[in-house]
Amino acid sequence: MKKYIWIPLVVVILLLLAGLAGLGYFFYQERQNNIAMQELAALDKQEMENEYERFAQQYSEMKTQITNDSIIAQLTQEQLRTQQLLEELKRVKSDDAREIARLKRELATVRAVLRDYVMQIDSLNRLNQNLIAENTRIQEEYDVATRRIEGLDNERQELSERVAIAAQLDATAISMSLLKKNGKAAKKMKDCKNIAISFNIARNVTATNGQKTIYVRINTPTGETLNGGGTIAFENRTIEYSIKKVIEYSGEETPVTVYWNVAEYLGAGTYSVSIFADGNMIGSRNFTFN
Repeated sequence: MKKYIWIPLVVVILLLLAGLAGLGYFFYQERQNNIAMQELAALDKQEMENEYERFAQQYSEMKTQITNDSIIAQLTQEQLRTQQLLEELKRVKSDDAREIARLKRELATVRAVLRDYVMQIDSLNRLNQNLIAENTRIQEEYDVATRRIEGLDNERQELSERVAIAAQLDATAISMSLLKKNGKAAKKMKDCKNIAISFNIARNVTATNGQKTIYVRINTPTGETLNGGGTIAFENRTIEYSIKKVIEYSGEETPVTVYWNVAEYLGAGTYSVSIFADGNMIGSRNFTFN
C-alpha cells in the first residue's frame, strides 16, 4: 500500500481512539459525580434523622420541667408528630428528592415550634421562680410577724401575770390571841376557850373591790387542821380550812378578826395560821403557846 493511502487512515484511527477516550472519561466523571451526590444525599438524610430524634428527645425533657397539664398534653402531641415524621424519613430513600424536600420543610416547622415551646417554658419557669421568691419573702414576713405577735402575747401574758400578782390581797399584822370563857386573855392553851385571829387586808388599788371571802386555816402542833367543816381549792389540791368570813373590801386597808370556839383539848406547842383569799395564800405566821 502506498504511503499516501495509509497515513490518513492512521490519523482517522487515532482520532477515533481519542474520541472514545474522551467519551469514557466523561462517563467516568459523570458516574463519580452521581456517587458523590448519592453519598451527600445519604449524609443529608442521616443528619435530618438525627435532628428529628434530638427534637423528640427535647420534647421528653421539657415535659419533666413543668407541671402544667395543658402544656404537657401539647408537648406530647408535638413529640408524637415529630416521631411520626422521623419514621416517614427512615422509610424514604435518600434519592427521593421530592419526599426529602417535603420532610426537610416539616423539619423546619418542627424546629420553629420547638423553639416557641422552649421560650414559653423558659418564661413560665422564670415566672415560677419569681412566684417562689415572692412566696418565700411573704412567708419570711409572716414568720417575722408571727414571732412579733408571739412576743406580744408573751409580754401580754407576763403583764397579765404581773397584774394578777399585784392584784393579790395581802394579809399583814397577823396575830393569834387565846381567850378565856369570860373573854379575857389566857396565858396558857389549857385555859383557852376561844382563839381570836386578827389581821389587816392591806391597801391595794389594783385589787377588785367588793365582797371577799377570807378563809383562815389553823394547824395544831401535831399538824392537824382545826376543821370548820369545809374545804377550799389551793394549788391544784383541796385543803381544809378552819374559819370563813365574808368582808367588804374597798381597796383600802381593812381589819379582820375571826374566832375559833375551842371544843376539844388543845395542847401546848407551835400553831400555824394561814390566810387564803381568791385561791391564793395571802399570809401566814406561826405562834407558840405553853
